[in-house]
Amino acid sequence: MVGISRRFFTGAALATASNAVLTRSVLGQSDPILVGVSGPLTGANAQYGLQWKQGFDLALDKINAEGGAKGRKIAYVFEDSQSDPRQAVAIAQKFVSDSRIVIELGDFSSPASMAASPIYQRGGLVQFGFTNSHPDFTKAGDFMWSPSVSQADEQPLLAAYAVSKLGLKRIAILHLNTDWGRTSKDHFGRAAKELGAEIVIAEGYQPEERDFRSTLVRARDANPDGIALISYAPDGALIARAVRQLGLKQTMIAASSVYSPRFIELGGDAVEGVHTGSRYFPDDPRPEVRDFINGFKAKYGVEPDAFNAYSYDAMNFAVEAIRHAGTDRRAIRDAFAQLRDVPSVIFGKATFDAASRRILGAKNAELIVKDGRFQIWDGKKGS
Repeated sequence: MVGISRRFFTGAALATASNAVLTRSVLGQSDPILVGVSGPLTGANAQYGLQWKQGFDLALDKINAEGGAKGRKIAYVFEDSQSDPRQAVAIAQKFVSDSRIVIELGDFSSPASMAASPIYQRGGLVQFGFTNSHPDFTKAGDFMWSPSVSQADEQPLLAAYAVSKLGLKRIAILHLNTDWGRTSKDHFGRAAKELGAEIVIAEGYQPEERDFRSTLVRARDANPDGIALISYAPDGALIARAVRQLGLKQTMIAASSVYSPRFIELGGDAVEGVHTGSRYFPDDPRPEVRDFINGFKAKYGVEPDAFNAYSYDAMNFAVEAIRHAGTDRRAIRDAFAQLRDVPSVIFGKATFDAASRRILGAKNAELIVKDGRFQIWDGKKGS
């Protein structure tokens, strides 16, 4: 069991006990309300856990300055799952048995979250999978909620961008060979075919794979006019570099999961001209976006990316539910169906659908990497 530290931690100054991190505990008469977080702090996806922490901490600066919820401050316990389903299951068992944890956020990948879902459902603890876009995630039970747009909804938007806007007719798909990657590939491919395109080849690759030459040779030989990447930022950037090193000139379009400064940092010139979509775009003039970006830059000295925004919104959604329901776990579950027009960075005024347990009416901005940064696509093919 993790003891509650009475120190006030920010950024890199984190207390570690029993392989967990408890942050945002504050001095005061009463203990803080605890939120559990299951996600990667080490391993291949560690960068995302660190980005989550930045978003959580920025959100809690404001939340706790405003008095927290129900007269108590908010803190979170971050357990390192490495985005491994087996670790996620062990963390779920720990959180469910700790009565101080009133809601759980995570895990990063849908497979890790879905492995743990039965434990959260049986234990009556909301699992708020805020980056879990697998269509089946929220089907595991009524304690599974997510603001992440399901791949059943997102991939058709990407397919429409590829086929209807970019004019692609013969598409090669390269996808992570995970449950999320295969499901996303299927939804993209089905939607592209319905729009009149042909999927000339679909090739899976392992998360740890680094040599894509043989895969790309097979893709090249299928004679595509476009390449679709169902990838995260690091592997997507590596594939883009390999595509250009092989001399392929086809248009590339990628899932929104590549939307990160890391994609451009790692891909360099090779990702120039890559198209993608995102629900978060920093040039959005909405006050919620401007306040988030200005606050993030003031705190960390760098520009935020989508995963910072996802975690920032997730903490705010969780606290809004706690403000409505108090600390009873079942009441927190019920509160999500009652939330209306909650201000958010990603979605504007967000409302959850009680049936799907996801956000209603989410949309994507159509982007392109141009001049070393993500920009709104101007609608011109070849630009």
